[in-house]
Amino acid sequence: MRILVFGLGALGTVFATFLKEAGHRVYGIAKEKYLKDLKSKPLEVFGIWGEHRAVLDGISSNPEDFKDINFDLIIITVKSYDTEKAVKQIKPLIKENTLVLVAQNGYGNYEIVSKEIGKEHTILGRVIFGSRIIETGKAEVTVIADPTRIGQPDNAIPEEKIKEIAEAIDKAGVPTKYDKNVYKLLWDKILYNCALNPLGAILECNYGTLAEHEETRKIMNNIIKEIFEVANAHNIELNWKTPEEYINHFYENLIPPTAEHFPSMYHDLKAGKRLEIDALNGAIVRLAKEKNIDVPVNETITELIKTKEKLI
Repeated sequence: MRILVFGLGALGTVFATFLKEAGHRVYGIAKEKYLKDLKSKPLEVFGIWGEHRAVLDGISSNPEDFKDINFDLIIITVKSYDTEKAVKQIKPLIKENTLVLVAQNGYGNYEIVSKEIGKEHTILGRVIFGSRIIETGKAEVTVIADPTRIGQPDNAIPEEKIKEIAEAIDKAGVPTKYDKNVYKLLWDKILYNCALNPLGAILECNYGTLAEHEETRKIMNNIIKEIFEVANAHNIELNWKTPEEYINHFYENLIPPTAEHFPSMYHDLKAGKRLEIDALNGAIVRLAKEKNIDVPVNETITELIKTKEKLI
């Protein structure tokens, strides 16, 4: 396949390295300030999936440089606040056969991308392995809670096409499966990230530590309960009937395999980067206001993170 990875941060570096190593033609889009380092050496990935190196077929900060390539797949891995800009940049690259995989955290990315390029080109991904950038072009895979799941929430793309993409990524070494209920799975991850990411960033601790203390468990439980109320008000289907069911699953099945993991928001804070709170708890606050629902815990967490961001 001919593949473009838009965003060579932690997640994008992993996808690009594995897919290129598997024999695909892989190109990357990165910010201008990172190009010198990215072009001077191979991409590297290490960690729980072993050591991997790859030289991409091309790296640029300008999608126009790839306008003559007929891409089979474009993977968007930029931060949520850059989604709208990114999809407008890649729109001229979308050919009849091109599929775009939205592989990002939070709520709203699929909606932005599919509105701009059409649902018939847009695949939604739920990614729940952890990776972090050690230096430009070098990433560590730290943890995985479940294979990456991809699908089309509106049934706008034939299942077989999506299954082919899933199989290619899986064979490359990034565990991936097709799932027709990917939108529900995305909301599972939103629940997970909203509960853990901002608290881990504010308190500078891993997921296991958050689960150990009564005080932080209480905060996380209330974040989850508020999200359920908002989702129900918007008729968003979740995989869990009640917040209590999800909370039990959260502590019994999700936290243990990721207990040592620090949230990406923590690493972004340390690196002085902008945070994705508006696609997580901030999105819950916006959705709640649309239905005149009070979500004081999510609102407080959002404001704390925005203040922390300003204090960097």
